[in-house]
Amino acid sequence: VQLQAFGGGLVQPGGSLRLSCVASGSIFRINTMSWYRQDPGKQRELVAAITSGGSTNYADSVKGRFTISRDNAKDTVYLQMNSLKPEDTAVYYCNAVITPAFPRFEYAGWGQGTLVTVSS
Repeated sequence: VQLQAFGGGLVQPGGSLRLSCVASGSIFRINTMSWYRQDPGKQRELVAAITSGGSTNYADSVKGRFTISRDNAKDTVYLQMNSLKPEDTAVYYCNAVITPAFPRFEYAGWGQGTLVTVSS
């Protein structure tokens, strides 16, 4: 199973971006899907997470500005980022708790990361 993230880029402060992450392969179930971000020299931090049932949680720094959602039929998670600030600049990674069709052994997988740069 692979996770592939899309949608990063350069945006001005106050602008918006939408990230997508698609899981592909033989999948039995996907549980929680999340977005993390990492600045160089800093630890990777949780930005937002969404369970298979749609419950969400957000880092305090993005509450009210970012929205996480998912399409279970497409095995895809999204992150809508509004009112972006320079401090949101980072590489964004998707994470998903996946049970493959075979073997049915749950694990946490990571996408390759997509760079978001907020700058004027």
